[in-house]
Amino acid sequence: MIDSIPRPPIEPELAALLAANPEMFPTTITPDMIPALKVTTPPEKTEALLEQFDAESRDVVIDGHDGHPIVVSIIGAKGRTGTGPGFYHTHGGGMFAGDRFAGIDQFVEWAVRYNGVLVTVDYRLAPEFPDPYPIEDCYSGLKWTADNADELGIDPDRLIIGGASAGGGLAAGLTLLARDRKGPAVAGSLVIYPMLDERNDTVSARQIDGYGFWDRTSMETTWNAYLGDRRGTDAVSIYAAPTRATDLSGLPPTFLGVGAAEVFRDEVVAYASAIWAAGGDVALHVWPGAFHGVDLMAYDTRTAADMRDAHDRWIRRLLEG
Repeated sequence: MIDSIPRPPIEPELAALLAANPEMFPTTITPDMIPALKVTTPPEKTEALLEQFDAESRDVVIDGHDGHPIVVSIIGAKGRTGTGPGFYHTHGGGMFAGDRFAGIDQFVEWAVRYNGVLVTVDYRLAPEFPDPYPIEDCYSGLKWTADNADELGIDPDRLIIGGASAGGGLAAGLTLLARDRKGPAVAGSLVIYPMLDERNDTVSARQIDGYGFWDRTSMETTWNAYLGDRRGTDAVSIYAAPTRATDLSGLPPTFLGVGAAEVFRDEVVAYASAIWAAGGDVALHVWPGAFHGVDLMAYDTRTAADMRDAHDRWIRRLLEG
């Protein structure tokens, strides 16, 4: 870190939240911290969310990568009938933490509002299961969802992938993978402050080093856990680090959102520009003064509300025209 490097300011309401909650918002994640971060979503939190939206959930064990069993949860309105859009969710957590119920609040709301179905996947986690396990588990879940669309009541022409942070990186990689494997068809890709570039050497990466929340050193921890010795070599695939892709044609409409005061800013902006250069459809949002994960971790702030509203408008435009 260079102490004198200019940095974008953190919005005052968010800066106060960081200062008041240092344990909730650590600047730096190091490898020794990984075991303590491998926690699951409290069941009572998921139950309260389902009750809020009068929704229900059931689990199905499916074959993941190499036939290994993984779990997906299917969530929709109680008593739902008919056919609606499908939302396929890949959770965040730095590739090494989190579970299928993390960060699903807005996805549950959409599933209920549009008479749709949310499928959220418990992919295996690094470092015990590095790349390609997470992305291939996610692909297995996406394919299972599409193959069972009729039974699930999903319109196969309205299947949307979405995720945030590590889940955003997986959503972007999964969209590329579905394109290159000729299916399943993806109607839209909601990619929220994603990890896209394992080189971790953009201007924003250097700015957000020892500053804010989830800094450049945290990303060193994350990428090393996910890729190990392959990091920085030609063995890194475009599905693990989507900014490595040289062909971004043929992608569905894509939402890309990121904070101006987070490590991912410049790789997200570059990815959006590359999709535009290939003739694609991207809605890019850069939130002034926002650190990483604001919409979920700083839920009651004005910026978080603005972020969720932008996600909602994009989904509405995609599904309602």
